Amino acid sequence: MCGGAGTRLDRGEKPLFEVDGDPMVSRVLDALRASRVDTVYAVTSPHTPETARRLRGRVPVVEAAGEGYVADLTEALGRVDRPALTVAADLPLLCADPVDRAIEAHDGGALTVCVPEALKRRLGVSVDTTRTHDGRTLVPTGLNVVGERDAETISVRADARLAVNVNRPADAAVAEALDGGARGCVAGGVDDGAETAGRTGDGSAEEAMLEGGATDGS
Repeated sequence: MCGGAGTRLDRGEKPLFEVDGDPMVSRVLDALRASRVDTVYAVTSPHTPETARRLRGRVPVVEAAGEGYVADLTEALGRVDRPALTVAADLPLLCADPVDRAIEAHDGGALTVCVPEALKRRLGVSVDTTRTHDGRTLVPTGLNVVGERDAETISVRADARLAVNVNRPADAAVAEALDGGARGCVAGGVDDGAETAGRTGDGSAEEAMLEGGATDGS
């Protein structure tokens, strides 16, 4: 997902914002290509024409209307087969390992990958959307899997690579500090290795994507 206007970051087209010298969208693309994902599509919008131009020829580009993260995601899901893994382009520390873990955890319904809010606070990155699950305050990461069934599974990972969504300049500074030239695969990126999963038992896959959007694309 790389069609957001990037108003909060205010550094031009958000997917092209560089962390340690590389555009965030390129870093995410590298992580996906190194994972078990079969085909990668870039979902762009009228807000990100230069991003679309640079990605054409590298991956198939799906041009959405640019009416917001959820609307663009819904439009894109109508053009690809399911199950489909979705990821926001503002996760510059992403690696193949968390992606593969999400694929392995998917059981046919909707999978929403979250991190503990406390981890984001400890790292010093912004928190925009939270949800409560089993008494814990969680933050959606922007990494999800959409399947054919309605039931949602929440996978909780205490992993710094999933906790740094670059929405604001201060978030970018944290990403730079953690990356240290590691091209997204942060050494010691997993905070404590803990993973839990639970089912909500309600909500459609579309609703899971609504809650799963770590950013609103802006």
